[in-house]
Amino acid sequence: MRETAFAEERRLMTESQIRARGVRDPAVLAAMAKVPRHMFVPEGLRHQAYADEPLPIGEGQTISQPYIVAYMTEALALKGGERVLEVGTGSGYQTAVLAEVAGTVFTIEIVEKLALRARAALDALGYSNVHYRIGDGAAGWADEAPFDAITVTAAAGRMPEKLEAQLAVGGRMIVPVGTDAQELVLVRRGKTGIRRDSLLAVRFVPLV
Repeated sequence: MRETAFAEERRLMTESQIRARGVRDPAVLAAMAKVPRHMFVPEGLRHQAYADEPLPIGEGQTISQPYIVAYMTEALALKGGERVLEVGTGSGYQTAVLAEVAGTVFTIEIVEKLALRARAALDALGYSNVHYRIGDGAAGWADEAPFDAITVTAAAGRMPEKLEAQLAVGGRMIVPVGTDAQELVLVRRGKTGIRRDSLLAVRFVPLV
């Protein structure tokens, strides 16, 4: 019975928090309506799983607000089949959304406890197109580069050039940049260089 209630909460979240704010990509909307966010938050917070806010997941980290997850995923302009690098597995929720939309996800988490918990949740849900690494995500995953898309789920103090270098031509990266004042930046690698566009002000935990 509770799963039915969660499904209705997820539907309402997708309509009122995400579609209503302008997210239009059908694959992203479908992923947000499908992925059980309550499976990625601590059990004591599951009643808040579909609230319009980030939630603590332990180790000083958070699961991002659903709208931000959808917004960042849509900004990557995924069409299906892409190789995506995620820096900061965290709860694994963004990983699951990416796994629904892209082809293969390579995800890195520096906090081992979070990495193992996220993998357990993702394995339980049957995601077989995710590859995991415990380590420093700021260095990227050079032996699997280049990537069609990269998403960074914590704020970098400055633009992470090592990650930019791992973008394929035509690829996109979405990354929060800054310390006190942060902005979400979309990076695009073209044949002749890099373009960076600031999208909106955000508040993320710092990239460790």
